[in-house]
Amino acid sequence: MKFIRGVNFATFARRGVLALPETRESLQQMIRELNADFVILTPAAMQATAHSTHIDLTGPHTSSDEELIDTIRFLHAQNIRVALKPTVNCLDGTWRAYISFIEPDVPSEPKWHEWFASYTAFQLHFARIAQQEGCCMFMPGCEMVMADHRDADWRKLIAEIRTVYTGLVGYNCDKYQEDRVTWWDCVDVIASSGYYPLGDWENQLDRIEKVVRQYGKPFFFSELGCMAVKGAPQLPNNWEFNGEYDPEGQTAWYEDMFRAALKRPWVGGFAFWDWAGVPYTPDTPGHTYDLRGTRAAQIIHDVYSAHESG
Repeated sequence: MKFIRGVNFATFARRGVLALPETRESLQQMIRELNADFVILTPAAMQATAHSTHIDLTGPHTSSDEELIDTIRFLHAQNIRVALKPTVNCLDGTWRAYISFIEPDVPSEPKWHEWFASYTAFQLHFARIAQQEGCCMFMPGCEMVMADHRDADWRKLIAEIRTVYTGLVGYNCDKYQEDRVTWWDCVDVIASSGYYPLGDWENQLDRIEKVVRQYGKPFFFSELGCMAVKGAPQLPNNWEFNGEYDPEGQTAWYEDMFRAALKRPWVGGFAFWDWAGVPYTPDTPGHTYDLRGTRAAQIIHDVYSAHESG
């Protein structure tokens, strides 16, 4: 697998956002300022709660096929590799990691097999687009912590994806879950969300390395990042921090992460979270993961430039 100089762009874009002129301008700025050659697009679908079995990809929360395809083609025209990572979220705000159902099945209660049937239809829809448009990777899920243990269901899903998509298939597990997924053997690429605390990267990389060696698969961080907010470097996964602006802390986190990760030859790249499609308002600097205008963006650019021929 070629080294990934990546970023997650316009994450969970609502219908119409990818077609906006300012989104296209933002995309061009991102490529230029990060020197990225790999973009993850995350078309979203929604279910009502963490215990609902119907997944809707027809509403305003999901970008249209036409605008998604147009964005993929625009990126390919600039020699940017594209991965699709269709992601389900909950309308009530519950984090997708908590999607779960009673085990074993209970009459009259929602069931895992009902959910996986809807989830499979959702993923196959976008897998067909990924195949049609020549996307280099397809990732059928992100941070599905409470669902990860359903080994047979994931194997069946991935087997069905392979009937319509012939590129690399990966999966984005959550932080601290790399050694808990039991079905890495059926994907081509292991990936995870690297929101690890400042100063703890060596410990976590030691743990992840055992998984990578066990399965003999390529690995990259398909999400990672840190806000420029006081306290965020110690808990970079907490998107609810809303405190004092701290660009020095954000810079320290990125420097610490790269210092540790780049020493590991099995780390096949990064896809940072994130770069917004429509720019955030300037009165909230650092209070999102958006890399625009940050010192972190320059650090990423320098690392990606050093790996440009990799």
